[in-house]
Amino acid sequence: MRVAGTLLLMAGAGRRQKRQRGSIEELPSGSLRVTVYAGIDPVTKRRHYLREVIPPGPSTRKEADKALRRLAGLVDERRNPRTNATVDQLLDRHFELVGLERSTLATYVGYADKHIRPLIGGVQVGALDADLFDSFYAELRRCREHCDRRPYVEHRTKRPHECDARRRPHSCTSLGASTIRQIHFILSGALKRAVRWRWIATNPIVEAEPPPAPKPSPRPPTAQEAAQILAEAWKDPDWGLLVWVAMVTGLRRGELCGIRWRHVDLTGGVLALERSIGQRSAETWEKDTKTHQHRRIALDPQTVDLLREHRQRCAGRAEALGLEPAKDAFVFSLAPDGSTHLLPDSVSQRYGKLAKRLGIQTSIHKPRHYSATELIAAGVDVRTVAGRLGHGGGGTTTLRVYAAWVSESDQRAAAGLFSRMPARPANGARAEQTITEPRHPYEAVAAALRREMEAGSVTVGEQLPAIKNLAEAHGVSAATAQRAVSLLQTWGYVEVLPGRGVRVLYTDPIDTTDHLPDPASSSNGSPLGEHPRRQLFDLVIRHRGTVVARLTTELDRTNAAELREVMSAAVRRSGGDDADIGEYEMELREAGEDELVTTFVAPVSSCR
Repeated sequence: MRVAGTLLLMAGAGRRQKRQRGSIEELPSGSLRVTVYAGIDPVTKRRHYLREVIPPGPSTRKEADKALRRLAGLVDERRNPRTNATVDQLLDRHFELVGLERSTLATYVGYADKHIRPLIGGVQVGALDADLFDSFYAELRRCREHCDRRPYVEHRTKRPHECDARRRPHSCTSLGASTIRQIHFILSGALKRAVRWRWIATNPIVEAEPPPAPKPSPRPPTAQEAAQILAEAWKDPDWGLLVWVAMVTGLRRGELCGIRWRHVDLTGGVLALERSIGQRSAETWEKDTKTHQHRRIALDPQTVDLLREHRQRCAGRAEALGLEPAKDAFVFSLAPDGSTHLLPDSVSQRYGKLAKRLGIQTSIHKPRHYSATELIAAGVDVRTVAGRLGHGGGGTTTLRVYAAWVSESDQRAAAGLFSRMPARPANGARAEQTITEPRHPYEAVAAALRREMEAGSVTVGEQLPAIKNLAEAHGVSAATAQRAVSLLQTWGYVEVLPGRGVRVLYTDPIDTTDHLPDPASSSNGSPLGEHPRRQLFDLVIRHRGTVVARLTTELDRTNAAELREVMSAAVRRSGGDDADIGEYEMELREAGEDELVTTFVAPVSSCR
């Protein structure tokens, strides 16, 4: 009997089920609440549970069992949120540990207090998902004040005050795309820490879609505006020098305020940038540069002379007051001994007031853009510009911000190179091909008129019918007839006399090499030779006496059409309009020789 009892107990032990993890509790509404223990909350130090409520229905129990197994699996695989901490608690811990410069941290804290905490600060970190972030960004785009859509009057301050004209009804305006992106980066950095601390298993913000980065638009002052600003600033020599240095070097305002005389090498003409001045409200501090770079900027002789004069001026003021200049004096200072720096906010305000007096929309940061764009326009390579400005990434930021000016400079460089390339030889067989195989209506009309000239129907010196009559005779539009006449002029058969019509210059057939005569070389337009030899010429194209292009090419100097084609191409490449080709002249010299062979002046290029 004892043995049998023992066997029964053993059999019962074998049938005993393992204790189920978690619990399922029925609520008064009929729903089932699933609860699974998930350890100790690292934030609150309390027991942490995962919970899920299953709504009532025919399969409520079955769904609850599934939820229980799923939550238990998350705990076993350590993929569950380990805390009930909220976004507010996460941001508090994040800002305590993040290594940011003081002003940057203050900006991020301000964004969090203004936009993140009021909207999603109370949400548990484990409950964040893509849908919540999309709604969050949509609200930021709707209204930067996060109003409840009811009308109210805005006040500039919450302190007791008397309302004035600045009091106005609230109007919803979107938060800027760049600000929303900064908020996105704040949350992204905090949630990366949460993943590393194992508060959550995955970072939910990777599925969010912040607005795209806005295209940079530097908008530097024009050369004329820069001259106006400097002329006004030079009324105070110290202030004028600061604005001058800002435009020449492209320094940030904090860097300008942080320059000390030990940073300036007046002998070598070099400025060493090591420190900057930060400001937040009334608090100021000396700090590293924005990109933590110690850079050296070459100064031009005029700037060096201006700095020498400024140093003498500062020493004279200190001596007049019986003071000794500070051992580590600032270059720009209101103190007679240079012991204190300027306030960055004060520099911005003074520059803004100066620009307002002149009616110019700009800020103290724009001289930096002016310096960059002028350097790029002058052909300075992007890496050098990036080095002077203190941009990181080896020029990546410079290219992104100043892409338009780099593109413009590149186009000018390409045009300048092309203007120095040998001109393409004229296609000698094209005129003959147009006669036999015209591809366009205007070519067919030009070929028909040319055959009439060769047949003797029109003689040299006669005028062609008016454009309107030519169009009617050949059954084309006036524009097509106009193009046909222009083609005849290119071939050298006619010349256009402004206000007097079109005169025939040449009626003999041309050969397949397009060796046309120079109308200016003969009174009746006859050829000067049978087949003049082609030579290599150095060409100089002038516009009202100013050289606009130089090139070397092989051509026939007696071929008016070829000369005109080469000259027209050079005018276009130099940025001119070949419709005004009559204002240009082209000097021909044999290659390598100084003696002038001839000067070509093209006839007027269009009918009037």
